[in-house]
Amino acid sequence: MLSIAERIIELINHQTEKAGTITQYRKPLVGFASAQDPLFNQMKEIIGPHHFHPTELLPDAQTVIAFFLPFAKSIITANRESRQVAREWAVAYVETNTLISTISAELTTELTSLGFKVVTQPATHNFNEQDLTASWSNKSMGFVAGLGTFGLNHLLITPSGCAGRFGSAVISAKIPPTPRPTLENCLYIRDSNCQFCVNHCPTGALTVQGLDKHKCYAHLLEVDKQFLDLGLCDVCGKCATGPCAERGVN
Repeated sequence: MLSIAERIIELINHQTEKAGTITQYRKPLVGFASAQDPLFNQMKEIIGPHHFHPTELLPDAQTVIAFFLPFAKSIITANRESRQVAREWAVAYVETNTLISTISAELTTELTSLGFKVVTQPATHNFNEQDLTASWSNKSMGFVAGLGTFGLNHLLITPSGCAGRFGSAVISAKIPPTPRPTLENCLYIRDSNCQFCVNHCPTGALTVQGLDKHKCYAHLLEVDKQFLDLGLCDVCGKCATGPCAERGVN
């Protein structure tokens, strides 16, 4: 009989394989974190008091599930080589957000049938558009759940890179946590040997000193106007197409 963790991983893999999207994916990554991990309290200080603790979403929280859906290499290449945001990347953004919603719904159905409580969060657009602060960061959930380390590009770099999308859920089932990596996956943080993301930021919003979120978001809103047929598509991703796009540092 499969463990709860194995059932969750199998469900995410199955939903991704049968998605029927134009977008192609590499194998998903799944990690688990204890809802009592001290890092969740630290987020109140690092991100802000507005960021939810898992127990604020689900009082019975025992585990946070984090998963990463990495884009196929062809999507990364298209966005790297295109002067503008590649349509393949824009489609991947929209379709993957929808897929994350589907996975979240299926996780809820599956785990509820086993007697557990589940709370999920959207893939994106759960932030305040005035100050651009989020009440729940899927990337941060991925960090606590051992899926990777943050890079100069402010993205979580996993063993399968950073070109993809994160989802997460809080559940009442207790699952052993995934060990966090001990090595940095960002070449710049390791030895200052790479600034691809900074050099390829189309607006200069990303620098070695930090990220100007408002300048970045203004650009994303302009890109959205280029893909009106896709629905909400405030995306760029140029900072996610460098050496860390497909894999972390070995």
